[in-house]
Amino acid sequence: MNSRYRILFAGTPDTAVPSLDALVEAGFTIAAVLTRPDAPVGRKRVLTPSPVAARAAELGLPILHASRLTGDAGRETLDRIAALDLDAAAVVAYGALVPAAGLEMPRHGWVNLHFSLLPAYRGAAPVQHAVIDQAAQTGACVFQLEEGLDTGPVYSRLVRDLQADETSGAVLADLAVSGADLLANTMAAILAGTASAESQSGEPSLAPKLDQADGFVDAARPAAAVAARINGTTPEPGAWALLEVESEAMDSAAPQRIKILGAVPEKLPEGSDDLPVGGLTPGHLHRGRKAVHLQCADGTVRLVRVQPAGKKPMSAADWARGLPEGTRFQTGSTPETATEGTR
Repeated sequence: MNSRYRILFAGTPDTAVPSLDALVEAGFTIAAVLTRPDAPVGRKRVLTPSPVAARAAELGLPILHASRLTGDAGRETLDRIAALDLDAAAVVAYGALVPAAGLEMPRHGWVNLHFSLLPAYRGAAPVQHAVIDQAAQTGACVFQLEEGLDTGPVYSRLVRDLQADETSGAVLADLAVSGADLLANTMAAILAGTASAESQSGEPSLAPKLDQADGFVDAARPAAAVAARINGTTPEPGAWALLEVESEAMDSAAPQRIKILGAVPEKLPEGSDDLPVGGLTPGHLHRGRKAVHLQCADGTVRLVRVQPAGKKPMSAADWARGLPEGTRFQTGSTPETATEGTR
């Protein structure tokens, strides 16, 4: 019976919640849940529990809040973890490193669910980078946590194909569910003494956290790369572009920022008469009755949904109907600043 095993669960975002549920459903005794402290959310910056903390509270589980496990504050948290008399600890996107002293506390160590096919995409944003890189496949691994960044031996893995129209958010939500079952089954095997881990092999790659600049959409790049950039940074950190209007009357108007919430690499429909004067220049928007396509360096991508600044998300076709003539995407290197208003 799994209930005789005492587990610490460490996680913070939505993608970690299915794993907590899976371990509970598998019958493990969750001695405590370790998560990051409440954080300000929304425009009013209301202090809000992490998704894992909220779920743990619903389940009536003890909660430890800690932003780090190093330093004086971290030492206090580690002392509390040591007192739990743990068989193992499970980690899913907790958000802080576990020092060597902490790794030794559970009898079977710390086991990490990571959303990539290790050693590929070690780091904080594996799915986002895989989508941006147009990888054919991604997946999830359960491995033994050690001091190196995602370097430990792997117990189990699952593989998943990537489609060109999938956002990283959709892929991650799917992996969060399938990975949760992988974690629970692997944890049971580890504690039963039937699991074996293999050292990682192959060329490692890194997937550091993305920032706002990584979401800039430059239509001067190839269509497949543009769609991958949009989908890979959706929903976080967010894909965005700058709109400018080719009009003498609006020469002084500052470019306006817009979020793009999904794209599909797709050829312009046959018979389209929406061609710009002077040829197919990157950044031009082909506006049809039911779709809007963005001209890129070697083809087009169909924009799925957009969100103008200060407005709710909407279909790209609906958004495009209200644009002034001559509106196009600005191309080139990532701008340092952009206004937040809308036309």
